This record gives sequence, structure tokens and C-alpha cells, in this order.
Amino acid sequence: MNYYLISIIGSPLEPFTYHANYEIPIGTRVSVHVRNREVQGVVLSPCKQPEFKTNEIIKQSEFCFSDKQIALAKFIASYYICSLGDAFALMMPFWGKVKTLLPGSLANTFGIQVSTWAMHHKSQKNESKILLSLKQKKALEFLQQHKVALLFGDTGSGKTEIYMKYFEQMIQKEKRSIFLMPEISLTPQMSKRLKEHFGDDFVMWHSKLTPKQKKLALEKIYDGSAKIIAGPRSALFLPIEDLGLIVVDEEHDESYKSGSRPRYNARDLAIYMGKLYNLHVVLGSATPSLNSYVKFPHFRLKGGHFSSEKSFMYEKSAESLSSLIIESLKEVLHKKEQSIVFLPTRANFKYLLCQDCGHTIECAFCSVGMSVHQHSHALKCHYCNFTQAIPQVCPECKSPNLTSSRLGTAEAVLNLKEMLPEAKIEQFDRDVITTANKLKKALKRFNDKEIDILVGTQMLSKGHDYHGVTLAVVLGMDNMLNMSDYRAREKALSSLIQVAGRSGRSQDAKVVVQTFNEEFFKNYINKYEDFLEEEKFFRQELYPPYKKLCRILFAHKNGAKAQDEMRKMHEKLLTCKGVEVVGAKKCAIEKVANKYRFEILLRSNKSTDIIKAVRNCKVPLAEVDMDPIEFV
Repeated sequence: MNYYLISIIGSPLEPFTYHANYEIPIGTRVSVHVRNREVQGVVLSPCKQPEFKTNEIIKQSEFCFSDKQIALAKFIASYYICSLGDAFALMMPFWGKVKTLLPGSLANTFGIQVSTWAMHHKSQKNESKILLSLKQKKALEFLQQHKVALLFGDTGSGKTEIYMKYFEQMIQKEKRSIFLMPEISLTPQMSKRLKEHFGDDFVMWHSKLTPKQKKLALEKIYDGSAKIIAGPRSALFLPIEDLGLIVVDEEHDESYKSGSRPRYNARDLAIYMGKLYNLHVVLGSATPSLNSYVKFPHFRLKGGHFSSEKSFMYEKSAESLSSLIIESLKEVLHKKEQSIVFLPTRANFKYLLCQDCGHTIECAFCSVGMSVHQHSHALKCHYCNFTQAIPQVCPECKSPNLTSSRLGTAEAVLNLKEMLPEAKIEQFDRDVITTANKLKKALKRFNDKEIDILVGTQMLSKGHDYHGVTLAVVLGMDNMLNMSDYRAREKALSSLIQVAGRSGRSQDAKVVVQTFNEEFFKNYINKYEDFLEEEKFFRQELYPPYKKLCRILFAHKNGAKAQDEMRKMHEKLLTCKGVEVVGAKKCAIEKVANKYRFEILLRSNKSTDIIKAVRNCKVPLAEVDMDPIEFV
């Protein structure tokens, strides 16, 4: 009889021991019973017969995890302090022992047809149509000289052409590439551009694919004919052999960080994979994170392909559609040109407030103000999605004097349509753009000049190519700047630069910024590297990249239980050397989805000290967030 240690995929539990009367290779995906339920597991290693009775392995599948995938899963479990099962749940396994040939049973598994000629298909490229400038060539040479490097390139400076040239070179070396993009940045333009140039060598991978698209993409990934695989975080964990390059575009983007267990950062894992797989990693951004700027060698690519000028106008005003903004929009409309309006808030308004007693209408399950959605005549919580009718009177004092605060995209669209009835105005945020197809159609309408003004949130700034924008209006910068987050300055400035970068691509443009902090934005809007150099001094001795942070969350329907668990762990952590307990308290948003939340924030010089302390002191309710980027 053979005994094996098996990690249950997607389970927070430690590995279990099972037996089989035949040998099973390490990494094989198997079916086993856990509490009379059939689940999937991964064979970690053979082991001795235990003293207790073991269950038998039900069946061995045709899929396996490679040695490198197992090593990566172990790193994720160790660094992000989660179970191996949680780490394996991120990954898609390889097909069996022979990964260069796919038998018919795989086709049955995925419902796909695999042609054997494709297994040995090698790309035959015509002469490259990508011509790099002298500066771009120098940038590419720099990236090739370093295992991990940062391409710090202004908007429109030609970062994409450099990536594509690098992908070409990988294909010539019979290597494959992963092109990571933020979830919302799976832009139709980028996909179209890569598809046009690389043809069948290119495949997209993301959660919005239809089942048929997913099957076709998997076929090409498994048979090796997909040479460039583009997608968000999940693309990093696909079964790709002969990997030579990972490009992380918009590396500063927060969507690379997972908001659920395991709370990994795909950018950081790409860098770790570079070491593990011995391959090159390129980080690209017009507004790189201070972490990447400090840690890795960078090439500065200034300027752009656009000869147009961009002027900035600052207005000292609270968040509103002021007369200056309306006049600026009218001027652009008169010229038959286009505008974009950026707000950080979705819906009509962020909060509904009583003018008489000051009460804010909060979610029944979260300690946050509800957002006003006039279109659906409802208040909606953007944390748990709880929805209720808009009340006519204050639930506290019964006053009918309810007003809204913090302008949102939907309300801005309504107001603009009233003030500019001749304009064609559309909303561009997650409430409206719910599918990849809707995104594609909205961008086409805008670029075909069927829309005059596009009003949206961060989605506006995510790498989309707008040809005819001559005015960008940016509201809500002060709200971003005043957030209780050590990266507030970085996030606000980066957002402004990214939004402003969508304008003035074909002709001169104006950017109107509503802020009481003109001096800060004015100083750095065209000197982001100066900002990064100054920001170093603010962060030293306190924050990343000079210190490691770890946030530990405790959530339970019983608030006393959550608080008690936090106190237990807090007492233990106080005895640990090399780790500073910054605080142990209620979360800024105390209740989410009917669970009360508490947190501990740790700081240390070394991640190893934090990992050791947390592992030694962890209580069952604790959820660990290593390198946190959220503090609410």
C-alpha cells in the first residue's frame, strides 16, 4: 500500500494522508473524500503509514502540477500565510506527464478539438512591421540587460511597441510570454493591436470570456500554439511551458492585488516567478509605484508621439460642476471636439445626509453610507451590494430635509444633460460597463465621435486610447489626497496624470483640475520622478518600500468574538522580537456584510520576522493581508 500527503484544492485545511494500491507521481491531481464529499487534491509527497486509519484515493486524474508550480504554491502559502490548498486553487494544472501531446480525452474534458499538427507548430513570422526609434531601441536593450527592470515611460511614449518587439524576440527564441494587464484594462484596442500583429500566436485570458472562447484559448495554451498570453492576475497561473518573459503593464495598478484569500500581489509574484523560472520580467508604467522605482533599475522614456500641447487650469472649489467647467465643456462642444469628465465616485451621490440632525443613511449590514442610484430609485451599498428604496424622511428624526453629498458619475451625467441639452453624454463606469462587449461598443462610439462627453471613474484612465479628446475635467482629487492611506499622495497624483494622459493625443488640449491643493499637483504634474524622489523621504523608517507591513483582519457576526480574537493575537504579538505592533483597533469601516471587523497592523524591517511572528501567534479567525494596500 502507498501513502500520500495530499493538499485539498481551495481548502484552508492542512494536507491530509490518503492511501492507494498503486504509485502516483508527485503533483498529480486526484479525487478524494473529505467528510463524505468528493473534492480535488494535489499529491505533495509519499509518506509513511500513519497510526490512524486513512481513506483511499478515489481516482487519479490526467492533470498534474509541475515542479515549478508546486514551488510557487509553497512560496505563496509561506509568504502570504495561507494554506497550500488556497495557493493551488489559483493555478491551472498541466496535462499529464507528456505536455507536448494532447490525447482525445483532454478534448473530451474541455470539449475542444485539438489538432496534432498544432502541437509542433512553430511560428513563422514575416519581417517585423514594428520599427523602434533610437530611444525605444535603447530602452529594449536596457530591459534585456536586467532580469527585472522598470520601463518608466510617459503616456504615448511607445511602451507597447517595445513590449511587442520583445515578444517577437521571444517567439524567435521559441519562448512564450505572459502580458499582464489590470482587469479593467483589458482594452479592445490593445487586444486588437496584438491580434493584428501576432495573429494566432496571441490569446486573451480573463473571466469575461464566454465558455466557447475559454475552450479555444485553453486549446492553444495547452498545445503550445499560443505564444503570447495576455490577461489580468489569473493569466499568471496558466500552464505555460518554455516561458521566457513576463510583462506587467501599468504595474502601479491596485487591481494586481487580490482582495480575497490568498491576498497575493500578481506584480510581486511575477517578480518571484522571474527568479524561479529564470526569465525576464518587465514592469511598465507612466506613474510607477515608489516600491518598483526604488527596488529595480529603470529606463526613463520621456515625451510621446504626440506633438500637441497640454495646458492645466486649477480651480479652488469643492467637488461640483462649476461654471468654469460648464463653460469649458461648451467651448469644446462648439468646436465639435470631445471631452472626458473624471470623478472618483460612482452612482448619483456618495451619501444621503439629513440636514436637520446630520444622520447619514447607512447600509443595514455595513457601517458605511449608502450610494444614491436615481436610475433604479434605490440606495446601494458598494461593499456588500445591499439595496433599499430611497427614504423620503430621515430614519432618526423623521425630517424630510435629506440632501446628497459627494457627486457621483450618474448624477454628473444627469446634470450635464440638463445644462448641455445639445451634447451627447454617456456614463463610463462599472455600473454601466458590465461586460467586455459593452466596453468595446462604448469605446467605438466615442472614437467614432458619436459621444461628445464621456463621464467616468478610474475606468476612464486605464490605458484606453481616445483620439479626439481636447478637454479633461478632473474632480475629487482632494478626496483622494485626504484618504487615510500612506500612498494617498502617490495615488492622487498618479490618477491625475493617467486621466490627463487620455487627452491631447491628436491636438492641443486643456485639463481642468478642481482642487484646493494646486501647489502640490502643479509641482509634480510633469515631473513624476521628482515626486518619487521626494516621496522617498516621507516613507523612510515608516512605510514600504523601506518597511514591511502586514494587516491582520478579524471579522465575525458577533462583534465581541471578533474583538476577543484580536486581543488574544495582539497579546501574543507583543512578545515577538523584530516586529512592531502599530495598532490594534476597530477597522475604519467597522461592519461589512453584517460582520464586525477589527484589525492589527504590523511593521518590520524584514518580511521573515513578520511571517514568523504571525505563524506563531495566529488565531483561527485571523485573515492575513501581507503588503496591504487597503486600510478601510
